[in-house]
Amino acid sequence: MTSHPRGPGRTERLVLPGVLTAEQAARTVAGILAAQRPDGAIPWFRGHHLDPWDHIEAAMALDAAGEHERAEAAYRWLADHQNPDGSWYAAYADGDPDRPTDRARETNFCAYIAVGAWHHYLSTGDDTFLDSMWPTVHAAIEFVLALQQPGGQIGWKREAVEDGDTPVTDALLTGSSSIHQALRCALAIAEQREEPQPDWELAAGALGHAVRHHPERFLDKDRYSMDWYYPILGGALTGAAARERIDSRWDDFVVPGLGVRCVLPNPWVTGGESAELALALWVMGESDRAVEILRWIGHLRADNGMYWTGYVFEDDAIWPREQTTWTAGALLLAVAALGGDEATTAVFGGERLPAGLEPDCDCAAPEPR
Repeated sequence: MTSHPRGPGRTERLVLPGVLTAEQAARTVAGILAAQRPDGAIPWFRGHHLDPWDHIEAAMALDAAGEHERAEAAYRWLADHQNPDGSWYAAYADGDPDRPTDRARETNFCAYIAVGAWHHYLSTGDDTFLDSMWPTVHAAIEFVLALQQPGGQIGWKREAVEDGDTPVTDALLTGSSSIHQALRCALAIAEQREEPQPDWELAAGALGHAVRHHPERFLDKDRYSMDWYYPILGGALTGAAARERIDSRWDDFVVPGLGVRCVLPNPWVTGGESAELALALWVMGESDRAVEILRWIGHLRADNGMYWTGYVFEDDAIWPREQTTWTAGALLLAVAALGGDEATTAVFGGERLPAGLEPDCDCAAPEPR
């Protein structure tokens, strides 16, 4: 194992004036750790379910906080409980691998292991970890790309049915944008290991092209704020096109002083979407707006350092009455990026991530395998 380039407790990367003090950051990290099971699983909160994507987001936040052993335990949980086809189920009761509560296998949930594994490697420099996770990452990406459609977009999931499962080829813009980031991280892992994956390069290029130029290839979910900012957060949309997209719907989704709506027209702002928008704004180089968003959602912070999921402003009511590890994780990752944490900026900034190969024509991506 390569020695860690940074010591534990890197609280300087989790301090942001008006958002988090060192003491507040420590309490938030402690809240995530308190929810983590001894086997490494990180459910939304104890007694609720675990989904693989949010589990990874919380693990990434632990790495940003210097809790590398606990983050590694989270990735070991995934490696130990991966399905034979490279997937994970969509939900597990309280993170119990023997009690899946949703047997669908969602592609963006499965792909995100590449983002988490690369982030952990960049946080620790641990070559042994990366070598041991490679089969897990490889199998997950192969599962995901089996649902890539001729237009480049990725089918949403394999749905469990009575006699097995069936592919759902409809694609979600948010999910495919997240997969775009994951494919680039997977290519970075392959490059680090000197194991070229040309099919992945083609797949990433075709997917990025679809996200940038073909909204008609995705289900219409533009009521959801995630569909608005995820093409930027996932790295497919950059520069002037990213700024134009954000400005075009800013007034629809942003509630000044409170945060970001989850879905229109509901009068409900959520901590996770607000923190992710802040991270997308940082990716665009708009740190001032990012910090402002994070300051606004201070009203969702609970006394124990965790964050309420959301707030219904017409009723002046916290709803639902839950404090989720992924909401806290999203906030910590946004703060880490703004603070210059090298692993977090590399994974979300994307300047050094492989871009994939843009298709020569606006025709078809590789056929599903």
